[in-house]
Amino acid sequence: MMKLEICASNYQSAINAQTAGAHRIELCAELAVGGLTPSYGLLKQVIEVLNIPVFVLIRPRSGNFTYSSDEFNIMKHDIALCKNLGCDGIVSGVLKEDNTIDIERTKQLIKWSRPLDFTFHRAYDWTPNPFEALQQLIDLGVERVLTSGQDNSAEEGLSNLIELQKMANKNIIILPGGGITIENAKLFKDAGFNEIHASATTLHKVNQSPNISMNSLKFFDETIEVVSDINKIKGILNSCL
Repeated sequence: MMKLEICASNYQSAINAQTAGAHRIELCAELAVGGLTPSYGLLKQVIEVLNIPVFVLIRPRSGNFTYSSDEFNIMKHDIALCKNLGCDGIVSGVLKEDNTIDIERTKQLIKWSRPLDFTFHRAYDWTPNPFEALQQLIDLGVERVLTSGQDNSAEEGLSNLIELQKMANKNIIILPGGGITIENAKLFKDAGFNEIHASATTLHKVNQSPNISMNSLKFFDETIEVVSDINKIKGILNSCL
């Protein structure tokens, strides 16, 4: 039987995943930016209530997957918190500036995560040589890699996923994810995959279009990093003297 991991970005999604019979969840926040580390409150409540395994995404911000030393320490603290709360697995990863896998930092993430399972997330899909990257993850002892086959969706990347599955040779689990739905899920079972990843979301309108939007479209850009500016902060303070 092929296992289904549900990417749950809120409490109700986690509950619905268990109710529907999903085998595992990846708990995160903010699907709009590809997922971020969930809050303490969400972590605690989901882990206390769910009976199925809860894997947690460790990603401190949106944008790229190349982190400063301070951001890397934040990831370490988040992993420790997740382990203390009783989660079942960690989903994370680090890339270098050229988008190759940062082997040393990923090795540290795995060490901090043990004895839990470690999944390398879709940062893998940015790597320039997926086969070299897969061998590196195998050598690091990663349990699985979440990937669309380096395409816009797992269905479009299916031929690449099949090649990666052949190379994996049971040394690592290839976890197809990205646009998997009711309509195409069986493609992956027929192709011999043992696990798939999906969000299975439905959009519910909860209010009318607000007079004032809380969304900022300029921030939805993977080529930028949003940082409060020291000079601008000082300028605001000085202007109010």
